[in-house]
Amino acid sequence: MTTTPEIVPANEASWEELQAVFGTRGDPARCQCQWFKHPDWRSVPASEHAEQLREQTGCGQPGDRATSGLVAYLDGEPVGWCAVEPRTAYSRMPRMRVPWTGRNEDKTDDGVWSVTCFVVRKGFRRRGISYALAAATVGFARERGARAIEGYPILTRPGQEFTWGELYVGTRSVFAAAGFAEVSRPTPRRAVMRIDF
Repeated sequence: MTTTPEIVPANEASWEELQAVFGTRGDPARCQCQWFKHPDWRSVPASEHAEQLREQTGCGQPGDRATSGLVAYLDGEPVGWCAVEPRTAYSRMPRMRVPWTGRNEDKTDDGVWSVTCFVVRKGFRRRGISYALAAATVGFARERGARAIEGYPILTRPGQEFTWGELYVGTRSVFAAAGFAEVSRPTPRRAVMRIDF
């Protein structure tokens, strides 16, 4: 059994494999990684979110370079997802406190990429999948012309309880292990982690 995940751009995965990661119930199945993209996110049905994700990822089109994330496999089994693309792809982000509070950043700079979401399939959590995905985002973004890459993790304390939904943005340790450095704390519970290329 392999312990190191294989990571591929989502367009190299099939739609069925990606949907196996998102599942059929719970937050990932409802959201389909559209929360940062939709101003009226709550008013859109999950089926429409899924169709939008399918279009954004280009699943099953390995010849394309355009995609919106990465898929992780263990022993050929799809086990994780990570959203990573230019920050400007996230239409809700310019109006949010995270990542802007305390920073003087150009909100329209598409040279800065963002890592906004992690999904790890039930039964495969606590096996380093998020760490592997975060590490893979660095080369993925750089190869596609990013000038910098950011993540917006939640800050955790030992013994602190979280619901799964709170951790979808990743933790500080996941980003730090991938070489990201903290550049700000826009809220008491969130940090901005970044690599400049």
